[in-house]
Amino acid sequence: MVELKTANEIMAMREAGRIVAQALDACAKHARIGTSLRELDELAHTIIRDAGARSSFLHYHPRFAPTPFPAVICASVNDVVVHGIPDDYRLQDGDLLSIDCGAQIGGFHGDSAISLIVGTPDPADEQLISITQEALDAGIAAARPGGRLSDISHAVGAIGRRAGYGIPADFGGHGIGRKMHEDPSVPNTGKPGRGFPLKPGLVIAIEPMFMAGGRDKYVVADDGWALRTSDGSRAAHVEHSVAITEGGPLVLTAL
Repeated sequence: MVELKTANEIMAMREAGRIVAQALDACAKHARIGTSLRELDELAHTIIRDAGARSSFLHYHPRFAPTPFPAVICASVNDVVVHGIPDDYRLQDGDLLSIDCGAQIGGFHGDSAISLIVGTPDPADEQLISITQEALDAGIAAARPGGRLSDISHAVGAIGRRAGYGIPADFGGHGIGRKMHEDPSVPNTGKPGRGFPLKPGLVIAIEPMFMAGGRDKYVVADDGWALRTSDGSRAAHVEHSVAITEGGPLVLTAL
């Protein structure tokens, strides 16, 4: 069931989004050569807790996962597409790191993700992140009243396909609000003009995830959480929580 939010509820979600944005910004600044993924997780946890919020991810247990998620952020390095569990791995020069973070405050959630390069960038990785961000921007631009949900999917997928990247079919965006994952699901590919009508009050997380090798297949790691590219190529993942309003899309997880 899709729940449309009131203007006051959207503003409450903006507070959750602001906390997520602050946590991601701090992690991005701290993600240097030699920093461990666990240190980034602890940093995000401190920021969320000090803001009076709680993590949306910690102990979250969706149906596909064998165990509850044990951390505050997802930290996905190089060939990990999404859902990487932070551990003692220390970032190395040239790593491509994606960080996903969620927070809840006042009964509402915010969810966002960034991708970045640690140290010396590889031009191919820079392009991968840039195009993934371009797809997110296109998806946000399509989130306007009067459209259809698949308009967003088409906007995202067309950019990824044009670049020759793979797109994991089973994972994409989602509704968000009182729960981190709500209806409707927001695929990263699709034909335009189909699906749920885009109405003011609909709040969704739009999250492109592209795989540089061009294959759509992925493998699930032994921990049951992390998704890896099937060919070992690198992946990027970016995300914003977005409200559809009469005046157009409103990004709730921007600084």
